[in-house]
Amino acid sequence: MTVTPMARPARRVRRNQLNWVLTALPAFPLVLLVLRLWYLSRQDLPTMLLLVQYISPLGMISALIITLIWTIPAVVLVLRVLGGLLLISSPDQEEAARRSLLALTALRMPDWVVGVAVALAGFTWQLRLLPTLLMLVAVILALTAVQRYPGERRMLTVVTLVVPVVLGLLILIWVRPGIRVSLAAGDYGTAALLIAPSLLGWLLTGPLPPRAARLATHWPAVGAMIVAPFVIGVVFLRAPVLPNSAVEVGARGAAVEVLRGQLITVDDTATTILQRGGEVRFIPNDEVRSKTLCPEPIRTQKSRITVRGWPIDESALEWVAPTRQVTDVDPRCLGRPL
Repeated sequence: MTVTPMARPARRVRRNQLNWVLTALPAFPLVLLVLRLWYLSRQDLPTMLLLVQYISPLGMISALIITLIWTIPAVVLVLRVLGGLLLISSPDQEEAARRSLLALTALRMPDWVVGVAVALAGFTWQLRLLPTLLMLVAVILALTAVQRYPGERRMLTVVTLVVPVVLGLLILIWVRPGIRVSLAAGDYGTAALLIAPSLLGWLLTGPLPPRAARLATHWPAVGAMIVAPFVIGVVFLRAPVLPNSAVEVGARGAAVEVLRGQLITVDDTATTILQRGGEVRFIPNDEVRSKTLCPEPIRTQKSRITVRGWPIDESALEWVAPTRQVTDVDPRCLGRPL
């Protein structure tokens, strides 16, 4: 296909835009880490500089990964679905890929990337989102079949219609106890997440009118790109990056005081603690009577709904992985000395 002279500048502009996106993307985690320290220091610059000096970057990166690992498969799968839908709705897929970064991303995305994203989502997404994940997998398989085997009508009918419908029915049968309990409890958001994917998934497996396809795919992608950084930032700003501690402090012959906060560092002369209000306390080591780690506050579940014994707001990893059960709370964590 011959590229017209007018198409070359447009392709060059899109390539430059992609280069800017790829250049700015690695800076986003760094901005999140800096914002987390700024938020932790209560907007006090000297305190933030102290935290920068002592907090391990590896610890903050670990907290970032653990907190936001669920977003990676979400981005990959949504891009693959929207881009694939745009590709099959266009008369010429190559031309659509040249005109749209979304279509180009879907066209060049390797299958193993989608597979890894599905496996990661299966372990890290909450149970309430697993029906959505299964329907996304069915939609991606159908879109891939339409792209690669456009002439196999019988096979495409099975993949694009029979498989999503049958899978949706099986999902509805399996999550029926959760749907019933969520409706009885008035948790309509959870009920919608359990019901809607199974009923609507098959609608995304077929081509859209070419004029409507760009509107139906690009605007949701643009909206997600605008909202996602704010959601990720809010989630990460609440993630712990320092251990919660309680320290008994008292000079010889004086009353014992319990200081609670986040332990910054312990050196040869002092123990440094960041208290809840943002105040930094330097405690001489000869005044430290005892120290203990305090458990994180227990996360209150948004819903007590379960599906066949599986809590609706837990992921497979949280449900299967061993956890440390806290039965007795140290009195020092409650502000009382031993």
